[in-house]
Amino acid sequence: MNNATVRYRDFVLLGLFAAIILIMAFTPLGFIPLPFIKMTIIHIPVILGALLLGPKKGAALGFLFGLTSLLSNTMTPAITSFTFTPFYPLPGTDQGTWLSLIVCFLPRILVGVVPYYVYIGLQKLFRAKKEGNLGALAVAGVAGAMTNTIGVMGLIFLLFRDAYAAAKAVEPGAVLGIILGIVGFNGVIEAIGAGILVGAVGKVLFRFREKSTR
Repeated sequence: MNNATVRYRDFVLLGLFAAIILIMAFTPLGFIPLPFIKMTIIHIPVILGALLLGPKKGAALGFLFGLTSLLSNTMTPAITSFTFTPFYPLPGTDQGTWLSLIVCFLPRILVGVVPYYVYIGLQKLFRAKKEGNLGALAVAGVAGAMTNTIGVMGLIFLLFRDAYAAAKAVEPGAVLGIILGIVGFNGVIEAIGAGILVGAVGKVLFRFREKSTR
């Protein structure tokens, strides 16, 4: 397969992953209902895109993920939407802050970067001769999901602790416990789900790409 064909294939894949992110972001397809929570899976196409297309295109998909979050929190805000959009006021004020853009975009962009390097490192560690090692894919999926959860919740704690406490009607000292609870419960469940989905789907996609290059 020549370079022009590879570029065209990757461009098509990039568009496909972007379309999946948009569909997931603005429909219920981005969530899997579980007995206690709705597990977010919007980050899955970002992770898969990073693994198949590299960190630059992965970062672009992560940016799109962040953009959908910005739009969603601006158009249909919740009480803590000020952490994701500067167009929603902080509690007790009449204006938002640009710091919300850091929370909204930085972790999501990293979701398109971190899994790629985790995967490459594990491929070398496992001395895998072929791309698409199941263990490496699964761990990369876990790393991507935790990058999103820890990144978002960690930045909320660092940048919006007092405002978050006011929105939740709790003392500022209680915010750390809430953050750790979300990371330890929602984050772990979503990480396990990402590991399973990225491992299973990624294995198929790498096999398909291998056949398409012959």
